[in-house]
Order: sequence, then C-alpha cells, then structure tokens
Amino acid sequence: MSTSFVLPAAVGYLAGAFFSTVLLLLWQTYAVVKARAGSGVAYPRIYADKAEMEANPKAVQFNCAQRAHQNTLENLPLLYTMTGVTALKYPMLAAGALGLWSLARVGYTAGYSTGDPRKRTNLLSILQFPILLTLLGSSGYTVVQLVCAEL
Repeated sequence: MSTSFVLPAAVGYLAGAFFSTVLLLLWQTYAVVKARAGSGVAYPRIYADKAEMEANPKAVQFNCAQRAHQNTLENLPLLYTMTGVTALKYPMLAAGALGLWSLARVGYTAGYSTGDPRKRTNLLSILQFPILLTLLGSSGYTVVQLVCAEL
C-alpha cells in the first residue's frame, strides 16, 4: 500500500526560517568558543566571576557572548511555538518573521559580544521586538480562528 503526502504551501520557507536559527546558534557557539579562548575561563565554568572580569576585559567579552547565546536559547521555545502556530494559517508570515528574528539576533549578538552590554541594542537588533509582537499577535489570532472554527 502506498500513500502520498503532500507538503503544504510555503513549507520550504518555513524550513529555511527554522534552519536560520540553527545557523544563528552555530555562529553564536563559535563566538562563545572564540571569546572563551581569550578569557582564561576554563570549562566547565559558564561565566567569568567578578574578579576575573575586573582583571581581564576579555573575560567581560566572554560573559557577554555567552549571555547573548544563552538569551537566544531562552527565547527559542517561545519563538518556535509562536512560529509553528502562526504557520498553520499564515506560513509566509511565520517564515518571514522567524527568519528576520534570526537576522536581528545577529545584530544583538555582535553588539553584545563587544563586551559593552549596551551595544546589544542597535539598529539591527531592535527589529526583534516588533517581530516578537507580530508573532505573538498572529499566533494568538490563529488560535482564536481555529477554536472558533470548532464551535
């Protein structure tokens, strides 16, 4: 018995958007490994302590790169959920928003990794906030549409 499965429209865009987060995480991991090498912070420690940061500016850069990566990991479950729900009705919107969010996080990480946390907010990184609101609104709207269709 053979069954066919037809992929929904825009699935390639969604796959690309999700894959953009993989590339983002790989790049952030590289940034953390590179910053760790110059910081003197040995594994398995996650961050440099205050004394290390005061003695070595590279330790500050390491902490900032590590924090940017960690913050991305903290946000991904929400992003994946909102993207997945939005994609049920609006796959192009979902794909575009997640892909742009990944790009905004490049700006966030590049700025943060300088060692000056204030630089995490820059022209590119500020895009993540309207993107998050767009995904929150569109996923909520999608849920309401789906629930109302069941009534």
